[in-house]
Amino acid sequence: MRPLLSVCIPAYNRANVLPALLESILMQDFDGFEVVVNEDGSPERSAIREIVTRYSVSYPARIRYFENDRNLGFDANLRSLVERSKGEYCVFMGNDDLMCKGALAILADAIKRHPQIGVVVRSYASFDGTQDNINQIFRYFPDERFFTAGPDTISTVYRRSVVIPGMVIHRDAAHRHATAEFDGTLLYQLYLVANILVEMNAVFLPQIIVLYRNGGVPDFGNAEAERGKFVPADRTPTSSLQFMRGMLDIARAVELNRGVLVYRRIVSDIANYSYPILAVQVSRPLNIFVSYWWSLARMGFGRAPLFHLYFVSLVLLGAKRSDALIAMIKRRVGHTPNLGALFGGKKA
Repeated sequence: MRPLLSVCIPAYNRANVLPALLESILMQDFDGFEVVVNEDGSPERSAIREIVTRYSVSYPARIRYFENDRNLGFDANLRSLVERSKGEYCVFMGNDDLMCKGALAILADAIKRHPQIGVVVRSYASFDGTQDNINQIFRYFPDERFFTAGPDTISTVYRRSVVIPGMVIHRDAAHRHATAEFDGTLLYQLYLVANILVEMNAVFLPQIIVLYRNGGVPDFGNAEAERGKFVPADRTPTSSLQFMRGMLDIARAVELNRGVLVYRRIVSDIANYSYPILAVQVSRPLNIFVSYWWSLARMGFGRAPLFHLYFVSLVLLGAKRSDALIAMIKRRVGHTPNLGALFGGKKA
């Protein structure tokens, strides 16, 4: 019998935190799922194999483990996970993140209650060190929302699908749209989300489904498709700009190929919530940070006053105080404030 959910893990290094992730998944109070792990040719392959094998002994019908013949890179590894999964839906998890108690049951319930769901947008929290040390909650709306297929929904869901843990997509729809065109962007999930939502609906869940681990060292830039675009163990201004160009290139391609007017709205939405895009480079020397800000502004984000406000805040207050201010606002509101002409779907 086909499982409802395939929990898909693109594994590359970070073997030391893999047991905690697997345990958080395997202890779920829900039965209709499998775990698919794709090891992507990392230096820690043998350690990852040993860990997954150990858990497979205790859960023999639950885990399926694969090793790619070569380092495919993030995007192609996601595509391979979709291809190898057997579930009706893929639930992606970063290889160092954690799944919250009851998460799969919550996801399954939402999928069953709403028609033609192609994407589930989850809420999540970030933590430092241990899962008790939550530093921020990412909840986009105060309550459950249903989004009908089309450009309005794509424009809202697009940016909110960048962070991978807990992201849910319809497996067969994703498989139909498979392409290598955007390999090396680190954003294959955005391509899938946008194309799936041309035809299928989405639902947003206010419950915290997963925990995102802060402080991980990026491993991107080793695969052939990523080489020269990203630098392992660093987030350079050049790689950050490359990442943003990828977001815009995918949005533009979806608009042209699928005939949905989403590009300008996506650019506006990214700009209105561009604080983390700027903050990732604020520790650089001021002249480099200013150059980075100006390059982003020229991409189209400079049309939004909030984009410049975030820049000024980071320069005058610094990242620590700016982070604290934004976290305080989110706590008082109870969710991320809705900025600009954000489509909020329908209360479920």
